[in-house]
Amino acid sequence: MQLSIGQSAGALVIDVLETRLDAAVALAFKDAIRSATAHPGSPVILGLSNVEFMDSSGLGAIVGAMKLLGAERPLELAAPSVGVMKVFRLTRMDTVFRIHDELPQMRDLSAAE
Repeated sequence: MQLSIGQSAGALVIDVLETRLDAAVALAFKDAIRSATAHPGSPVILGLSNVEFMDSSGLGAIVGAMKLLGAERPLELAAPSVGVMKVFRLTRMDTVFRIHDELPQMRDLSAAE
């Protein structure tokens, strides 16, 4: 699972560099998010602009990441593709997550696999 990790305006920004977020990568995604957010702190923005396809396992992994972070550390989403946004709307999860149209500019901290 490839991620780009950076900071922007007090938030940890995690950009998913994969084109699919599905059952095949859901476990690796959860592990990568757990590792990237291991230290408590700022809100997290998850960039989804590269993700062209997401199934229910991918959606479940994102919800799992939100639960992992807890209510004190919100998970926000940024730049979902049209297909990914359709999944959020169909499942009404667009009412659960704050979704930004664009990924904020970030200062790169690392590239993680």
